[in-house]
Amino acid sequence: MNAGILIVLEGGDSVGKTTQSQYLDQWLDGHGVDHLMTREPGGTPLGARIRALLLDPASGGIDDRAEALLYAADKAQHVTEVLRPALERGQVVVCDRYIDSTLAYQGAGRILEAEEIRALARWSTDGLRPDLTVLLDADPAETTAAIEVKDRMESESLEFHRRVRDEFLALAARDPGRYLVLPARDSRESIAAAVRERLAPMLGIDTGLATDTGLATGTGPGIDAGSDLSGPDGTMRP
Repeated sequence: MNAGILIVLEGGDSVGKTTQSQYLDQWLDGHGVDHLMTREPGGTPLGARIRALLLDPASGGIDDRAEALLYAADKAQHVTEVLRPALERGQVVVCDRYIDSTLAYQGAGRILEAEEIRALARWSTDGLRPDLTVLLDADPAETTAAIEVKDRMESESLEFHRRVRDEFLALAARDPGRYLVLPARDSRESIAAAVRERLAPMLGIDTGLATDTGLATGTGPGIDAGSDLSGPDGTMRP
């Protein structure tokens, strides 16, 4: 059995990762690719409980190190329960956030010791690295201002979110072969097309086929830009 492929969508808050997950989900469906859509935090029942705690604005006073450890617990469970089994089955796994979010948010955003956070991230994921990371980049001054109801992380200062953005870009610059960096301000359709173009050869998909035209303009059939793919237990639907 062929090993699966791990694709990760990364970026700051409100850059359009959920929308691009939905586009990608439908494109993979259209080509009959066996795949799994998931997210961090919250890709397992345990992770859903951790996510609720971490993002609840009422969860004030969480120590920065405690926060990093909670995210690490989510990752460890997710890798063991969801990611590795799916990859061992040969599935394509699309994950909304993964290891880079730990490095950007807890490392740069919280200004925790970088090497300690890198070690924690490697340990919690058991060394599992993405095959491709799609980074949606945007000025946090624009994206965070557009959020009407903010969770605990979204409510952080603009300086915090700028540090997060800078770290994402630095990570991509250090390992360009593993990243596809796209301006989040581009149209949803052009971003989705760029992602498909990068992924098609990895998946053996012929982009010249008529069925590979992607989604229609707007949000596309069956896609609500404001929806999310999670089930009642917080896991993403397969």
